[in-house]
Amino acid sequence: MSEPMVDSHVTRSGFDQKTIVDAVRRAVGTPNGILGLHEPVFAGNEIAYLEECIKSTFVSSVGPFVDRFERMLEEVTGARRAVAVVNGTAALHACFILAGVGPGDEVISPALTFIATTNAIAYCGATPHFVDSSLETLGMDARALATRLDAIAQKTATGTINRETGRRIAAITPMHTFGHPVELDEIAALAKDWNIALVEDAAESLGSTYKGHPVGSRARLAALSFNGNKIVTTGGGGAILTNDEELGRRAKHLTTTAKLPHKWAFVHDEIGFNYRLPNLNAALGCAQLEQLDGFLANKRKLAAAYQRAFADVPGVHFSHEPKDTTSNYWLNAILLDEENAGRRDDVLAALNDAGFGARPAWTLMHKLPMFAQSPRGDLSIAEAIERRLINLPSSASIRTRDE
Repeated sequence: MSEPMVDSHVTRSGFDQKTIVDAVRRAVGTPNGILGLHEPVFAGNEIAYLEECIKSTFVSSVGPFVDRFERMLEEVTGARRAVAVVNGTAALHACFILAGVGPGDEVISPALTFIATTNAIAYCGATPHFVDSSLETLGMDARALATRLDAIAQKTATGTINRETGRRIAAITPMHTFGHPVELDEIAALAKDWNIALVEDAAESLGSTYKGHPVGSRARLAALSFNGNKIVTTGGGGAILTNDEELGRRAKHLTTTAKLPHKWAFVHDEIGFNYRLPNLNAALGCAQLEQLDGFLANKRKLAAAYQRAFADVPGVHFSHEPKDTTSNYWLNAILLDEENAGRRDDVLAALNDAGFGARPAWTLMHKLPMFAQSPRGDLSIAEAIERRLINLPSSASIRTRDE
């Protein structure tokens, strides 16, 4: 089979899109059709557990697989309590409510994130406040956060406020972008110093570690996602992680319609949310978690293959896991040099034409119409990442050329 033609445009630095397509091909070979960005792998007990669930007739929010899934998550993450919910956005929304975020508050978050982070803030009636990202981690930059807080924050008897808006800064929510952990110690120290709640958006980072600890394992509140494109999927689904037993109990109560336990009576003691994960989805999740170690090993092999393939490619570099971390490499990423940023869409077109499902970073949150008026600090690094980043096919099922 002949390889697709790639239109090449060479810059003075020696950069051209053909060299990038060739590098990807060296890592993973020539695809037969389209190699998707991130496809699920079902190679374990998925069918057996789903059949067991169906035969039991407990396919909705009641059933043993939900409890089993939560206990497995606690074992994998090291968190004292995991509460399974219907999706990652619901997990984040609940985390913000549990952290005390409410109408009129502000939540500091990265501008470079998936829309779910920011939507969950808005669901609480709060306003997102955007800070810059790090080229090393691709997530919230601790130095940019410190600079922004010094510029606008003021401690008061009722909490830390934004002097420019008068609103309380209720939470800081770093997101571990594409599985790369952020500088958690530095960000947590700033949150503690300013008396602001820390909520980890760990939606993309199941299996990643920071200084030897699974992300989300030391947080008071963290959120996971099990969407169909995540490293472990329940079809849809998410989870709240916490090391506070009382918060865990309240998280379960709040996300299961705030119903008081009773054999037959329907009594609810507050406004709750129907965020329950169905037993059917949890059954799928249990089978997936049993394979997590294998998924992680395969994805790290793939990342290493990409890193080797791009080592000598001019005008581009591979996004490697930050110091003191292990990344799950949920999505592998390359960054074009700034002088080549204008060729990003040409590279994306060449990769997709060659059968490699590649995509750019998300549109930055402050560029979306509903969040354009939100407060923000300098976002020059996030804007540079948005211009230059390309995600490459990253499924755990992809075999590298040297395997």
